[in-house]
Amino acid sequence: MSEYDVLIIGGGVVGASIARALSRYKLSIALFEKEEEPAFGVSKSNSGIIHSGTQELPGSLKAKLCVQGNALTRGIVRELGIDFKETGSLIVAFTEEERLELLRIKKDSESLGVPGLKMVGRAWLKKREPNLSGRASAALYAPTTGIISPYRLVYALCENAARNGVEFHLSSKAEKISALPASGRKNGPRFEISTPEGHFRTRYLINAAGLYADEISRMAGVGGFEIKPRKGEEFLLDKKREHLVNHVLYPLPTKNSKGILVIKTSDGNPMIGPTAHDVADKEDLSTSDEGLKEVLEGARKMIPSISESDIIAYFSGLRPVAGRDFIIRHESSLPGFLNVAGIQSPGLTSAPAIALMVSDILKDNGLILKKKALFHRHERAENHLFAIPADKAKKLIKKDASYGDIVCRCEMVSAKEVSDAIDRGATTLDGIKFRTRAQAGRCHGGFCTTRVMKILAEKTGSILTEVTKRGPSSEIVKGERGND
Repeated sequence: MSEYDVLIIGGGVVGASIARALSRYKLSIALFEKEEEPAFGVSKSNSGIIHSGTQELPGSLKAKLCVQGNALTRGIVRELGIDFKETGSLIVAFTEEERLELLRIKKDSESLGVPGLKMVGRAWLKKREPNLSGRASAALYAPTTGIISPYRLVYALCENAARNGVEFHLSSKAEKISALPASGRKNGPRFEISTPEGHFRTRYLINAAGLYADEISRMAGVGGFEIKPRKGEEFLLDKKREHLVNHVLYPLPTKNSKGILVIKTSDGNPMIGPTAHDVADKEDLSTSDEGLKEVLEGARKMIPSISESDIIAYFSGLRPVAGRDFIIRHESSLPGFLNVAGIQSPGLTSAPAIALMVSDILKDNGLILKKKALFHRHERAENHLFAIPADKAKKLIKKDASYGDIVCRCEMVSAKEVSDAIDRGATTLDGIKFRTRAQAGRCHGGFCTTRVMKILAEKTGSILTEVTKRGPSSEIVKGERGND
């Protein structure tokens, strides 16, 4: 039976960030994820915004960790070779009453340490956001807001953590957690985790299970909170509208969310949304006519030219709400067990700071953190044809002809990029899409899916009927010609 110093449940951006942060130390660490690949839970539907902290409540963990995480993200993306664009953001006001509210937000945000905030007027907006509604009279500008691919961030964190010794167990759902009797050995394991692949023991157990963190906590015998899914419907626009906005645009925040945004994404396609409605089902990822209407209405208030015909993809995500703030704590009733739960927005931004906070909590509760002599800090940046200039693409093709074999025409993805994604851990069509954008264009994979499937089958030594969209029960082909 394998034993670890630390075992993490959950392979989203929070679990991956914790794994990478702890991999700096002389520890045996394992991460368990119930899905086929990391980032397939809450993180897959993240909008990719690195928030500045302008919309968080002073005195909250969210506010503190958001501002810290924003600063930490810059070093992480440099180390891991991830594309990060500091676009800045605007909270837009349409009335004098709203402008006064922006002044209050500015004051609160400056008390949190958000740098560079500035109130801007109509002339500034007209010059820098020409598509913004003429009714917009003012905005709060936050220069440190940025955009990133949430999927590629998670994968890069996981790959780097694995390179530094963290074990990853995918398709490994925690089915039972048992607290072990006090061991006669000093620093013996405290918990035993049962999964489909066997039993594992650990001294410290970190619950970063997203939507299911309350169930994991109860499984361990702690409880104390309930996760309520909050659905957000979002809509991706055609890349031809890439220059629709130059910043991330927010309305004034509501009680439950940051409102309907117009988002400049890291891959070029603008995105509008999300809604914010509590639902009962943790698997409810449906979209609706009502959600579309709500999002279009909110987005058009800021950018009137947005058309329903611009939309190329409808999707929704669920935020794990457990109250107004994050839950990050060592459970004194169960020594060695940490809950990291209710990590909704700004969870992506806060993740690096959450990881450092968890490290400190572990240290305060008896885990010795001794740095390794060699920590592999840096990773090579990936090449994506859609993100590089033509002259660099020509050099890549000259060096390796498979860069010139275009598999996905909508997003300019080559056979080389698909192959590299599989080499780096993609085992499903969604895993390839999240890493490369193949199948993410206007044709929804109508041109490239078959080719991507063939490359995946060939490289993994499988057959087409074994290729899945996102894991078991999502097979694309149910039978091959000649087979019953």
